[in-house]
Amino acid sequence: MNWLSKNVYAVPNQPQAQNYYPVAPLLQNNHHTLNTLLSVAEAKESYQFQPSAECQLPSGCPRIPPSIQLRSYQRQAVANWFANQGRGTLKMATGSGKTITAIAIATELYQKIGLQILLIVCPYRHLVTQWARECQNFNLDPILAFESVRSWQSQLSTALYNLHSGNQHFVCVITTNATLITPGFQSQLRYFPDKTLIVGDEAHNLGSRRVEENLPRNIGLRLALSATPERYFDDGGTQVIFDYFGPVLPPELTLADAIRQGALVHYLYHPILVELTETETKAYARLTKRIGWILNKEETVDIENNDTVTSLLMQRARLIGAAANKLIALRQLMVGRLHTSHTLFYCGDGSVEGAWSEEDNRQLAAVTRLLGAELGYRINTYTAQTPLSEREELRRQFETGELQGLVAIRCLDEGVDIPAIQTAVILASSGNPRQFIQRRGRILRPHPGKERAILFDMIVLPPDLGRETIEVERNLLKKELKRFLEFADLADNAGEARMKLLELQKRFGLMDM
Repeated sequence: MNWLSKNVYAVPNQPQAQNYYPVAPLLQNNHHTLNTLLSVAEAKESYQFQPSAECQLPSGCPRIPPSIQLRSYQRQAVANWFANQGRGTLKMATGSGKTITAIAIATELYQKIGLQILLIVCPYRHLVTQWARECQNFNLDPILAFESVRSWQSQLSTALYNLHSGNQHFVCVITTNATLITPGFQSQLRYFPDKTLIVGDEAHNLGSRRVEENLPRNIGLRLALSATPERYFDDGGTQVIFDYFGPVLPPELTLADAIRQGALVHYLYHPILVELTETETKAYARLTKRIGWILNKEETVDIENNDTVTSLLMQRARLIGAAANKLIALRQLMVGRLHTSHTLFYCGDGSVEGAWSEEDNRQLAAVTRLLGAELGYRINTYTAQTPLSEREELRRQFETGELQGLVAIRCLDEGVDIPAIQTAVILASSGNPRQFIQRRGRILRPHPGKERAILFDMIVLPPDLGRETIEVERNLLKKELKRFLEFADLADNAGEARMKLLELQKRFGLMDM
């Protein structure tokens, strides 16, 4: 049966989902468009992008610059998106070029079907400006629709009018999740033409109920980007993302794949094992015993969907993230590295989305005071509260070496591109696999003169609480230790890194990992 015959945007080999929406008239009625999409898809293996001749394109229309050559996995991802009839999720490692791949898809759509609007939705303001810089490399002049509605609504309305009247060929709009759901932006979406592509950047953030309810149903061409599209402790929200954008498409590019193909640099990995203080150990024991009591009482309890267990796990993660002995370990490390530069220091465990705890703030202040006031390391903070204009100046100072380091909290977890980072010191190891992947991938982006990155990872050793809680600890630690071991195995000093983690494996009887 032809995929159009049911008048739905069905995902091949998957059951019809309630949340799939009618096909845009563009793909339902335009046989030329359909044939074009399918012909592109059939040419998967030989899919090539040719740089566009500037003289042939009107101003502001997408073109592939001569300086950009897509890697084989990017070309394959583009072809598979077309083969899946204009929907899908690209699951690619941090720093592997998802942004360029998305704009390449938009460029191909413009050339093949006359795409009229590229709508990019980002979770944070700093990603809007970052996308804008990349779009300019593709001959685009994007409208940045965020912050005050007065700064963009008139510009967008005029562009839509010119588009419908034929006075403008292409419009690129970059907005934030927060702006997307506002009445001001929602009122404009009804005027977006059928030939529109929506790109959800860091798409795992789009799975919340409030955002999902405001995703435009009238846009048929959809692309999601994320190194980790699965939402932490939220299977329902994850399914919402796949229902709207489409499934994960091959190739899934892992960290190992990206390093092997040269998209990311090699690295050295140095785990630093930290013990809890006596006071912290007592608090940790209380939380762990409560977790164990619930799990033992309810043998069939679903950890990921049990609010009480989740709350206790987050409290314990906060405790681990702010462990006092991390500052002692940091001092010992940096006393011998005061001559270095381009170093990033991660604070905050990131256990609660969009919120900082007092422990996070205290750690940020303590790390900044230790490095700057006590050790004389040229440092500044880089947080979600830092104004965009100041962030750009901090980036410049960091890249030139005026600043030796940045102390960051949360806002660098997703999407921020500072490839000059050569060394990272992670003081808070999140249990969230997405943040684990994001943080460690952040320092591996290539940069001129950067042959290899270095990562110092502070890992808190859970205290020995005896037989009463050993099984609970083993089960909770297993997944987290698996990620540490995988990252150690990919390092150039894999043997040395593995030996450091051996103590953790021995303590909890996890030698088979």
